[in-house]
Amino acid sequence: MNHTKTCHKMTRDTARGIITIEGPLASTELKQYQFHEDLTAFRPAKKQFAAILDIADFPEGRLIIARTGDTIIGYVTYLHPDPLERWSEFNMDDLIELGAIEVIPQYRGAKIASGLLQVSMMDDYMENYIVISTEYYWHWDLNGTKLSVWQYRSVMEKMMAAGGLSPAPTDDPEIISHPANCLMVRIGENVPEESIKQFDTLRFLQRHHYRNMREGF
Repeated sequence: MNHTKTCHKMTRDTARGIITIEGPLASTELKQYQFHEDLTAFRPAKKQFAAILDIADFPEGRLIIARTGDTIIGYVTYLHPDPLERWSEFNMDDLIELGAIEVIPQYRGAKIASGLLQVSMMDDYMENYIVISTEYYWHWDLNGTKLSVWQYRSVMEKMMAAGGLSPAPTDDPEIISHPANCLMVRIGENVPEESIKQFDTLRFLQRHHYRNMREGF
């Protein structure tokens, strides 16, 4: 599979000025910008910037940024699922995961995150992918936002809808361990039926393994 990437761009007018949202970008392009020091949701800013530079250069890796001038204030990443996750079980080349999305606190509420997802899907090649996002309530900034679990879940669903992702059932143990957790999915228009069926097996992998055990496989 050729992981073709075509960069798109949009601007968003906010109370703090014009924000440019663009991507996917290669690491050489990302290095032209500064990474805001408040982008620390996953690790210290310098280490997180190094991590997204690596992601940008993977064949399937996609990095879309939001910036003010030459400073990155938000980003979203897409990559094949981690080899240790169930979602990599069948090594599906047309399955990618929305691995991280982050916006600095000063711009939350300005619809930057939804803009990142909108620009992500402007690339027609995204229609060749099944895109997933695994949402766990313990990763949510409940303290910073002062939202309840269910309020945050509602906000998250609306944001993901901007990129065409919607909740999908699964028997993944971590996801079903709490009712607020969920699997978000977008299936591109060009994804073959074979891949969709394989993904359905992935979503209910425990059921699939149990059925095979009963049938003696």
